Amino acid sequence: MKALSNTLFALFALLSSLLLIPTASANDNYSNAIATFKQASETHKFFDSAYGYAIFPTVGKGGLGIGAAYGKGRVYRGGVYTGDSSMTQVSIGFQIGGQAYSEIIFFKDAQAYRDFTSGSFEFGAQASAVAINAGANAQAGTTGNSAGAGQSGGSQAAKAAYINGMAVFTAAKGGLMVEAALAGQSFTFEAQ
Repeated sequence: MKALSNTLFALFALLSSLLLIPTASANDNYSNAIATFKQASETHKFFDSAYGYAIFPTVGKGGLGIGAAYGKGRVYRGGVYTGDSSMTQVSIGFQIGGQAYSEIIFFKDAQAYRDFTSGSFEFGAQASAVAINAGANAQAGTTGNSAGAGQSGGSQAAKAAYINGMAVFTAAKGGLMVEAALAGQSFTFEAQ
């Protein structure tokens, strides 16, 4: 029990250090993350046609056997800020290290937006997000409706499409993490 406690403490210390990296104001963080994703050719069609999206400028992730991730985000519908979201993730399996990345979730239509903003939403571990730059990786796929969006850039990114009304992309910010873990992302939503 003490070993598990020490592992969890080390994990949360690592995760906290990733999230406490000095940054600009919150509005700048969101603007910069959106600009990063808008510059990626893989996301152009999504920005042009999506009903809305959720943006997480910094998700900190760390693990040593047991992993965790956390990030705060904002949700937009038709380009208008509608509320705040937070993402948490717990994973079990082979993993070591820590990383920070940005994540964006596009909503194809009103139903996908409603599903996400219902108050509590969860992604499962069966699929991966499309990484718009080498080295980024985040688990994603809707629980109960699981399907994959592909992993990493290149030809997979060219095939990026909505799966169950959502498309997920990540962009690496820093760190190194090796993992082969089962993980699920859970989201909360609070209207503005």
